Amino acid sequence: MNSATMGWGIPKTRFGIDNWLCGAILVLLLWGLVMVASASVAQAEKITGDPFYYFFRQLLFMAIGGGLGFVMYCVPMQQWERSSTWLFIFALGLLVLVLIPGIGVKVNAARRWIDVGVFGLQASEPVRLALIIYVASYITRRQEQLQTSFKGLAMPVVAVMLPCLLLLMEPDFGATAILLGVVFLMLFLGGARVHYYLAFVGFAAAGLVMIAVAAPYRVKRMLNFMDPWADVENAGWQLAQSLIAVGRGEWTGVGLGNSVQKLLYLPEMHTDFIFAILAEEFGLLGISILITLFGIVVWRGFAIARRAELDGRRFSAYVCYGLSGWLGLQALINMAVNMGLLPTKGLTLPLMSYGGSSLLTVCALLGLILRVDYENRAAAFGVTSAEDRK
Repeated sequence: MNSATMGWGIPKTRFGIDNWLCGAILVLLLWGLVMVASASVAQAEKITGDPFYYFFRQLLFMAIGGGLGFVMYCVPMQQWERSSTWLFIFALGLLVLVLIPGIGVKVNAARRWIDVGVFGLQASEPVRLALIIYVASYITRRQEQLQTSFKGLAMPVVAVMLPCLLLLMEPDFGATAILLGVVFLMLFLGGARVHYYLAFVGFAAAGLVMIAVAAPYRVKRMLNFMDPWADVENAGWQLAQSLIAVGRGEWTGVGLGNSVQKLLYLPEMHTDFIFAILAEEFGLLGISILITLFGIVVWRGFAIARRAELDGRRFSAYVCYGLSGWLGLQALINMAVNMGLLPTKGLTLPLMSYGGSSLLTVCALLGLILRVDYENRAAAFGVTSAEDRK
């Protein structure tokens, strides 16, 4: 039976869970909490007088994120498919809202956040989640057009362009690049005609390059990325300190809590550059374990998506493909930035970096992936929602 028809309620676990996926998520969450405590101690004491200020806030975000992920896990995928158009409208509304002075909070010349009391909500995080659901719904409804015509591919790309333009107005170049990358991945897996697909990818890549070189601060960031030591006392300081941290880690690291770069040398040490502190304290061994854990999460996410696709639940499959791709791509870009392989993007390391918006959104998307896994397993048992509640 098609488990997408299963109703609301708390899903039971008698069908089992994906142990590899859940184990990797748990290790990343706990390791991230430890790293936030270690990386932020000097910054927290300087700003608040409490060296564990960010640790306790991250613990709170983790608890809220766990609850949010569980709620997402309880909602049938069919409900998300029915709500996809409203989610697209919600994404546009939130992106417009964050640009309004007095509502959107401006930090470092970027207006990306909305103050919701407990934390600053970064609009791009829930927006990307909503848009991935919308694109998955489009692929499910119009897959034949997508696979046979130029229009079938152009329509979702054009629909995503408006949110991308609003993201660039914040500006948030990193979130825009991630969104486009994930959308094109989903369209490729959805069977888009290769020559049309390559034309759109080339156009999007050229557009991103033009946008990157159009703003002076982005050009300066590119130059600093290529040679941070040329202006190490100013614009190249952050990347240089990150590279020093990574280099100090060597094979096994200097030990948990023994980082020097976190002592106010490396800016954003507990958010965008927490990977550099992890590399310093755990070395190449720690980096290898971290990459393996993210690899497991992405591998299991794609395996769950493939199972749903083979069972005929295409919407669930494409949502799962998109969310897994987003998680893996963002983690890869963050690590590359920390090691000087890509220009600074302002992207967090999922499940590891400090921040309410990022952690809550990642917990939500993991809840959706686990929901798809649950429906896969229920379908394998031939169980409907009514039977499952008995």
